[in-house]
Amino acid sequence: MAKVLRTAALVSYLWSFFMQFSRVSGLGINELLYFRVISPEEIGYIFSAAPARDFGGDFTSSYDEIFLVPADPLDGCSDLKDREIIQGQVILVERGGCSFVQKARHVEEAGGKAVLIADNAVDNDSQYLDMITDGTTVKPSIPALFLLGRDGMMIRRSLERQALPWAVISIPVNVSSLASFPLKQPPWTLW
Repeated sequence: MAKVLRTAALVSYLWSFFMQFSRVSGLGINELLYFRVISPEEIGYIFSAAPARDFGGDFTSSYDEIFLVPADPLDGCSDLKDREIIQGQVILVERGGCSFVQKARHVEEAGGKAVLIADNAVDNDSQYLDMITDGTTVKPSIPALFLLGRDGMMIRRSLERQALPWAVISIPVNVSSLASFPLKQPPWTLW
């Protein structure tokens, strides 16, 4: 009986946490997309990101190993450098300086397959923003995802500390098939 009560209390707690998360972020768990960092190992976690609301495409393929390349310039508001490295990869840019659409268009023009736009509030570890169009008629067709600021900062910091030009990621990850590998979320982020 005590075990049943503990299980019921745990389920109730998790449900209330999920409902609080849904109200805070505006997104349900099924509306997020997940990716896993394979390398560097120190950030080998599964991260969540929110797809753009009304622009950008969907992932038509799953990439078991693709580079996550930090943009240069970091805000992605002008033509990106190192197009040879960017070609066919996922690009990490930082929020601010221009619209989400402009960032995604610059990544697409440089040959990127997708863009992760990390919040510039590096202490943000729970609030997803709705990325919406800026009213321009030309919309990017690559997937555009919003990444929590703390996650983006930790990824960039790890790459800088190890002097690595990119991380290796798997995207998207189906978290409902977790039996194939353990769910290892970032320790700084509550799920």
